[in-house]
Amino acid sequence: MLNRIRIEDVAQAAGVSTATVSRALSRPDRVRPDTRERVQRAIKKLGYVPDGAGRALASGRTATVGCVVPTLDHAIFARSTHALQIALAQSGYQLLVASHNYDPLQEMILAQALQQRGVDALVLVGADHHKTLWRSLAEWRKPVLLTWGCDPRLPSVGFDNHAIAELATNHLLELGHRRIGMISGNIEHNDRARARLAGLRAALAGAGLKLPRDALSEQALNLGGGRRGLIELLSTKNPPTAIVCGNDLLAAGALLEAQRRALDVPGRLSICGIDNHELAAEMNPGLTTVSLPAADLGRIAATQVLAALAGEPIAQQSLLPFELLVRGSTGRPREK
Repeated sequence: MLNRIRIEDVAQAAGVSTATVSRALSRPDRVRPDTRERVQRAIKKLGYVPDGAGRALASGRTATVGCVVPTLDHAIFARSTHALQIALAQSGYQLLVASHNYDPLQEMILAQALQQRGVDALVLVGADHHKTLWRSLAEWRKPVLLTWGCDPRLPSVGFDNHAIAELATNHLLELGHRRIGMISGNIEHNDRARARLAGLRAALAGAGLKLPRDALSEQALNLGGGRRGLIELLSTKNPPTAIVCGNDLLAAGALLEAQRRALDVPGRLSICGIDNHELAAEMNPGLTTVSLPAADLGRIAATQVLAALAGEPIAQQSLLPFELLVRGSTGRPREK
């Protein structure tokens, strides 16, 4: 039977104390880079496998961070989560990810399961959470960070979703559109969707306009939802000449449906998305969209979590910049 490599063997090979080896594994940010590198070389040479349970008992930490997102089926959440995972891994933390498909009860169950598992911090999306989860988070003595949306009860890294939709709507207004509709995700359990709808309404109000009840279509946030949303809006008495979509998948679906109907875009219909999904630039015409730096959000979220775990103060609210990318899917309305 092979002898098991112990932490003492690693310490001897690296020329450091066992405490330094333990710290290099559990809190690598607290160890000098050259020392950390010697420890890692010794671990690799000896084939040492750390005892995670033992480390957790000794340090009171598991070197894990929990992250619960609405879905991993959307590229924008996948990009931010991937960037979060990479940044945490560089500091010795493992990211545990779960998704709830916009179900607040399921999100509560998943988040509490991660808390019970002993994660050192939690990252959540948005501010819409089950009231029981809010109570659980208030009683939990570990860092919690909100992303994509903001709420004064917890530190947040996200975007001004109200301003994002205002920017998109004002672009269409400046082109001369007055009948503007929206294809949105379901707003019931999605504070980002509600804020974007409010931003669109605010921009319209600034131009002396209102959003007619039949000019809003709530759909699943995918290509099919965009198709169905456009069909719904085009069936109204006064169909819009321009549409703001809650994300680029909705916008792409709307564009595909418009092309299926031989409806000229942007001659007869302008379409604007939000996200800057990679397909936005590849469509024909390219999708005008509001670009959101999802990877930056993930990296900044990791920085905030690591700072909180180190006992350092972090910003209560960090709003990231965004920009309008004008492509071929928006233009001036055609004169009748």
